[in-house]
Amino acid sequence: MERTGLPATMESTEYIIRPDDQILVTGATGFIAPRLVDHLLDLGFRRIRCLVRHSSRAEKVDALCSRANGAIVEVMRGNLLSREDCARATENAAVIFHLAAGRGEKFFPDAFMNSVVTTRNLLDAVRLHQCLKRFVNVSSFAVYSNVNKPRWRTLDESCPVERHPELRADAYAFAKLKQDELVEEYRKKFAIASVIVRPGWVYGPGNESITGRVGTGTFGVFLHLGGSTRIPLTYVDNCAEAIARAGLIKGVDGNVFNIVDDDLPTSRQFLRLYKKNVHDFPSLFLPHLLSYTLCYLWEKYSKWSEGQLPSTFCRKTWHASWKTTRYTNAKVKQALGWAPRIPTSEGLARYFEAARRKVEHA
Repeated sequence: MERTGLPATMESTEYIIRPDDQILVTGATGFIAPRLVDHLLDLGFRRIRCLVRHSSRAEKVDALCSRANGAIVEVMRGNLLSREDCARATENAAVIFHLAAGRGEKFFPDAFMNSVVTTRNLLDAVRLHQCLKRFVNVSSFAVYSNVNKPRWRTLDESCPVERHPELRADAYAFAKLKQDELVEEYRKKFAIASVIVRPGWVYGPGNESITGRVGTGTFGVFLHLGGSTRIPLTYVDNCAEAIARAGLIKGVDGNVFNIVDDDLPTSRQFLRLYKKNVHDFPSLFLPHLLSYTLCYLWEKYSKWSEGQLPSTFCRKTWHASWKTTRYTNAKVKQALGWAPRIPTSEGLARYFEAARRKVEHA
């Protein structure tokens, strides 16, 4: 069926752009972006430009093009490190969903280049065109320190972010923090309307890994470190819809929104379900006091050895990943009118099925 016009449920006064306004999605062949494009098309938006890397696989690019079905889905190959490519990509763009990021980089300079410098180039291109109505920066829960929280165990948008991510040896968290700071700076200094969204762990078919918030297999056996800690899950389709609403709803500029689903399982529940539904494997549970002590000793030895042992496991890592924590989606529900369409039970069933197929064909 050809997508034409806006659904009857979409009020003309609810959104900041019209159906034929240009939308730009960066990182368009990633995990979340194709679902975001689908959702925007379902809402009736008809001009979507998808920026992909020159190295993006042809089948992923073709899949984006096939989504159009009567709308205009323009796939543009480019590099966000190129100011010229950024100028072309942002031309006439009324809303930009910025999902491209240097996720796989282990080194701080690489992560900075591919998350911060690229974002600066986009924002400078936006200033050149003067047509943007909102810039949506897709950040991460990795930026939170998870200490000194106003409401003790609950992590929400008011919680402090990490001030020294370098001490966590986490290049991704460092780059995301600097990216968020840059977006906020441009909002205040140049009046660029923006929103920051911070998804928890985005999961579903296409991302069948086990989040490090459950534990780690670094030492040859899977160390289960999360225990009773809730896992901040958001199913990929739910996350995409929340991101779309963050870019479209009126009156939310300058806000930060955390994206997590309802009925979040504990780390222990998640691991038990994974073993039951995907495949069983040996694991060793470390109680919180023991895991904290090990992180403390690792941190001290790393300092004593002057960096011969990387500070991968330290107290900051423990607080960010394994400390007993609750999560809330109250703000995104209230401000954006969002609610997860895919229940966690169904999302996990889809995820486990995809993970099981991947294991069977490995």
